[in-house]
Amino acid sequence: MFGWLRPSEPAVQATVPQPGSPREDLQALLHQLEWTVLRRLDGVLQGEYRSLFRGAGLDLADLREYQAHDDVRHIDWNVTARLQVPHVRLHQQDREVSAWFLLDMSGSMGFGSGHTRKRDRMLAFVGLMGLLLQRHGNRVGALILSPEPGQRLRHVPARMGRRHLLHLMDTVHSVPLPTQPHSSPLTPWLCQAQSVLRRRSQVFVLSDFLGPPGWEQALAGLARRHDGIAVRLCDPFESALPEAGLVWLQDAESGEQMLLDTAEPGLRQRYAAQAQAREAAFAQALASAGMDGLALSTDDDLVLALRQYLALRQGRSLHA
Repeated sequence: MFGWLRPSEPAVQATVPQPGSPREDLQALLHQLEWTVLRRLDGVLQGEYRSLFRGAGLDLADLREYQAHDDVRHIDWNVTARLQVPHVRLHQQDREVSAWFLLDMSGSMGFGSGHTRKRDRMLAFVGLMGLLLQRHGNRVGALILSPEPGQRLRHVPARMGRRHLLHLMDTVHSVPLPTQPHSSPLTPWLCQAQSVLRRRSQVFVLSDFLGPPGWEQALAGLARRHDGIAVRLCDPFESALPEAGLVWLQDAESGEQMLLDTAEPGLRQRYAAQAQAREAAFAQALASAGMDGLALSTDDDLVLALRQYLALRQGRSLHA
């Protein structure tokens, strides 16, 4: 229960423009990402891009042992017969692949224990990956879960160009985070995404995955058709409570409030134990769905996050 609660009045300073800011601020954010992240990793990125996307192309890239989530149509029967172990063929992905950002904009995205909220980190990740993907001629689009009445899913078509990326980020930034109690189940949103994304794509699912359970099967449905990665947005306070005395907490989505004595060691231990159990359950859900996962905290360095992403994609392609 404790892991679902958020401070009712967090002292948060956003690192991205506030609603109503001119588009020049988003341009400045992209420029900052180019200089502080991409240019620092140019040596790492050069020559490694082709290993990040494998699956739907025609050129053979590699062979590896069959896994439970693999498509049986990709089994190489000649190699399987020779080695007596099922192997699947990995093909080089077509260079012009569409990349889709599935973005959870429920109330919990407004939380941040420091200067950065989850939504700020989401927007920076979208800008960073959008720049990286468009460098190589890939289109980017977004499907945004909005708890607003009558506006459950916002659709930004996949296109190319810096102006389009700015438009996508501006659309994300303009979605108001709900302040009233609301329900934001992920399952209907992920099912809608399956119906919209008919062609195989690179899919980034960004959420804190703290909604009602049951989304695992819908995520598995996405993983079967697309090359997906689940980016779990989190905050250090969600793993460990600080020793701050009496603290009022409020769930940003249900409105439930609770007064906790964070000076009690037993309470902090139970809180940490529940956080660890939630982490283990999330990892198990991703393993069952056959989808990679990346944790992105509000206090993480985006350079480190991108390095982890590159290692994750290469590890899956070459050694999974």
